[in-house]
Amino acid sequence: MRQHRAGLLVAATALAPALLLSTPAFAGPSVAPATVTSATVSSETPVDVMTEDELRAAITAILEAETTGRAVTEAATQALNGTVDDMRTFLKTGHRFAQAHGDRFALLVILGRARENGDRRVIQEINDLLDRDIPEEYREWLETGYPLAQAEDDRFALFVVLGKAQKAGDTKLVQEINGLLDRMDAEEVHTWLATYRAA
Repeated sequence: MRQHRAGLLVAATALAPALLLSTPAFAGPSVAPATVTSATVSSETPVDVMTEDELRAAITAILEAETTGRAVTEAATQALNGTVDDMRTFLKTGHRFAQAHGDRFALLVILGRARENGDRRVIQEINDLLDRDIPEEYREWLETGYPLAQAEDDRFALFVVLGKAQKAGDTKLVQEINGLLDRMDAEEVHTWLATYRAA
């Protein structure tokens, strides 16, 4: 199973810049919310009794959500261009399937970056998620687990760089890292490490 995953990882890494360009480096990759929300359509309205206008409004609300990702956008657009039954199918099952597909792809992209950087906790947690293959867990981890795991790996990486800087007598770098550790802003640390690694 993990051998098959390696092939998917290569493909995901190659496509990542085009598909996730607008995604913040530290944030979980974007996907649509699990529930349909709209100013004009109640999320409690059964999909089977929605009118065509209500179906379109519900799908449009998903498309307009700031966190809607590419997989969901493509599936939603296809549904809007199809029949009423296509729109119902999207809201009942297609939305969830597209979101799970997008989340899985996002995990593979993050996994590729984590392997490049040696982020142990992120790698372990993603591998566990992919082994269990539960879409709801993908979304939850991307929203809450990923920032925590990445912050832990980044702190460890920062201490590794600090140790090397102290050994080399690089006073300026030591001061810079100590400042980061004093502030302990996870996003700042992540950005600093990305810049340091690229230098």
